[in-house]
Amino acid sequence: MGRRPIVGGNWKCNPAEISKLDGLVANINACDTSGCDVYVCPSPLHVGLVYNKFTNGACVAPQNCNFKGCGAYTGEMAVDQMVDMGMKWCLIGHSERRGEFGLPTPVESSELLATKCKYILEKGMKCIYAIGEPLPIREKGIDAVLAYCVEQLTPFKDILDPETVVLAYEPVWSIGTGVTATPEQAQETHAAIRKWISENVSPACAEGIRIQYGGSANAKNAPELSACADVDGFLVGGASLKPEFAEIVAAIAQAKAA
Repeated sequence: MGRRPIVGGNWKCNPAEISKLDGLVANINACDTSGCDVYVCPSPLHVGLVYNKFTNGACVAPQNCNFKGCGAYTGEMAVDQMVDMGMKWCLIGHSERRGEFGLPTPVESSELLATKCKYILEKGMKCIYAIGEPLPIREKGIDAVLAYCVEQLTPFKDILDPETVVLAYEPVWSIGTGVTATPEQAQETHAAIRKWISENVSPACAEGIRIQYGGSANAKNAPELSACADVDGFLVGGASLKPEFAEIVAAIAQAKAA
């Protein structure tokens, strides 16, 4: 059996009006999930409004979490609360949480994110962990890209498990820019990450772990990207706010069923 594809929709800090939520939920419910796992990441304010609205097996994955549980942690979202609400996934490590949008505070380190992941797993949930490089690193070539991603992966070496962790490779220079990595770039990077996991974790982990591509993925480029052997899905940003999201899911389900 091959790796089952997985596609996530990251709504980020959208929409501005709750009146638009029904339409966004309908876009997710229009997806055929028979050949592809689907999750959606609503904004923190909207998670509680939509977490039980999905009818096709799509899961809600909050965009962040803490690692302490409930208590005196103002402004945080506790994994314990997610478990109580029946959620199964949580997204961590997105470049926008790592300071990409100019947050004037220390960025979330990969060591902190590993601590969060361990807490997620301890509570019986699964984790989507986002990694990826900025443009100056990409311009240096694949060796520099891999070295950058390895720095993000190293704290996770002991907790990478195909059953509980999905990696989302997102080249930072392509997120929200409309510039997508070519299929050749995506495949080369995914293959390099998988090779590193094989050599530093285990061949079985490398073979089984799912690696999503993120970065201006849409219905137009999804079929070509889906044909890449080491692309197991997508973490979709802007296009997840549009009806075309179902086309992205259908594209990779079809490609991986062939």
